[in-house]
Amino acid sequence: MSSTSSQLPDARLVVTGHTADGTSVFTYDDTPTPFFPFGPAGSSFTTFHASSTVPVSNTAPFPELGNTLPRPPPEGVIFCTTDIRAGSRAPMHRTLSIDYTVILSGEIVCILDSGEERTVKAGEFIVQRGTNHAWHNRSEETCRMLAVMVGAEKIVLDGKALEETVIKKPE
Repeated sequence: MSSTSSQLPDARLVVTGHTADGTSVFTYDDTPTPFFPFGPAGSSFTTFHASSTVPVSNTAPFPELGNTLPRPPPEGVIFCTTDIRAGSRAPMHRTLSIDYTVILSGEIVCILDSGEERTVKAGEFIVQRGTNHAWHNRSEETCRMLAVMVGAEKIVLDGKALEETVIKKPE
């Protein structure tokens, strides 16, 4: 059980595909390297797949996934995990996406800019609809969240578009 991001094991990814004659095969079976944009003690991200368009091509070459914060393209999708260590938090931010998230382990507090909070635990789900939100892990264990983020139209309220927030490395 290796682990570069926390006490949780790094995620194994198995990918399938086809041979030229249409036979199903495994094309990848390995452990992607987590990305630590805020340093080794901060949150980590592991991206498993991304596509710039939906519908997705199941015959295109598997994409190279760089070390960037997971953000889907406007008409695309991204599949990833985020590990937030015990006692850590992610600042208030907004993504231009709808995020389908399941808490795989631990628990996390989702905080909205209205001040409302909800604690979401392992086995529970969140549908994040382009809202300004922060994460705070107030527990004693790392929280692992799995997300499928789908690019969404900008939210326009009273003629004002709500923009994505760029998260910067804490000082």
